[in-house]
Amino acid sequence: MRRTLAILVGNPLSLLGLFLVGIVIFSAVFADFIAPFPEHRGAVVDFANFNQPPAWPNIFGTDLVGRDLFSRILYAYRISLVLGVVVLSIATPIGVIVGLVAGYVGGKTEYVLMRITDVFLSIPPLVLAMAIMGVLEPTLTNGMLAVTSMWWPWYARLVYNLTRSEKEEGYVLAAEVIGASRAYIIFREILPNCVPAIITKMTLDFGFVIIIASSLSFLGLGVQPPTPDLGSMVAGGASYLPDSWWLTLFPALAILIAVFGFNLIGDALREILGADQ
Repeated sequence: MRRTLAILVGNPLSLLGLFLVGIVIFSAVFADFIAPFPEHRGAVVDFANFNQPPAWPNIFGTDLVGRDLFSRILYAYRISLVLGVVVLSIATPIGVIVGLVAGYVGGKTEYVLMRITDVFLSIPPLVLAMAIMGVLEPTLTNGMLAVTSMWWPWYARLVYNLTRSEKEEGYVLAAEVIGASRAYIIFREILPNCVPAIITKMTLDFGFVIIIASSLSFLGLGVQPPTPDLGSMVAGGASYLPDSWWLTLFPALAILIAVFGFNLIGDALREILGADQ
């Protein structure tokens, strides 16, 4: 704990990351209480106030149908965080198990699992997600499926490399000598030593998941209107630059804050946990 506090206090960027991520999480969790116009997250039309620049009470301005941008960004954060949590909660265990089994068992098992992983890694992530979303209906659930399908191979490759290194260590050889089962060695001996690197990567990846999800929405393949989404808001306002600059600027800044914050925390965790990336 002392070392953790020393690193955080001694690194202003770590504190900045905690602050930015705290804002994002607070905004998403308490959007119902913070948003000045919570009803604007849905199919609401107010043509009397459409496309208004930032001014009180619409501090971020209004969109093309009169909805408050600040309120919609708060609810869009909720969508982004849910997407990130679900994607990493599914992709990480899949990739970790594949990497552990392939790295420790070896032989034909290693060859088959890692060749499948290489096939997924050979396809650009956004292209794979676009292909899946092009076939499926563009909903939040399908968006999670698309992003998850492209994320687990990175964890498989990371854990595979770590496992191959760890299985030559003395504690693993000692467990083998006393007759420990493969499952015990993999999940009780090797996995705990991979956890720091996995946690660090998950923190860094959270921001990248938000970027990919926003990119899909920007292309019209993600969350569909009227559900608020940062990528679709940026896309909707891009055609009206530079006159209606607020339509694109504030959603884009919201993406920047989230991604920058998670990356700063990831760098701090890398130092705290001593994870080698």
